[in-house]
Amino acid sequence: MKRTWIVLGLCLSVSIAGCGGGTATIQEDRLTVGKVQGEIKVGMAASQVAELLGSPNIVTTDEKRREVWIYDKVSTDRVDTSSSSFAGIIILGASSRDSSSSQRQRTLTIIIKYDEEKKVRDFAYNYTQF
Repeated sequence: MKRTWIVLGLCLSVSIAGCGGGTATIQEDRLTVGKVQGEIKVGMAASQVAELLGSPNIVTTDEKRREVWIYDKVSTDRVDTSSSSFAGIIILGASSRDSSSSQRQRTLTIIIKYDEEKKVRDFAYNYTQF
């Protein structure tokens, strides 16, 4: 009986810990054109950019050894649609089902260039959808 309570308590602890406070966010969801346009500013510290956009996919340097951060996001949305119809008499039945799917791909590339003091000196972005 005591063992059952211990196992039950452990399961409950794991369940509660798994629920957490809901503070974890997916980095990719934070990368949007609107966020870049509205919140990234020349003179902003690299730490502020990291807080807003998360970690970059690529970190490199330019010819003067200044950091350049590149965020590159690709997403694919697939939409499946189907429709069916049924018509018939009690003995004879007829049915048909039509289905189709479509895909949409989106890319977002953000390039942020920093000065020697790790402040944004320039940034650019490219958004495509096809």
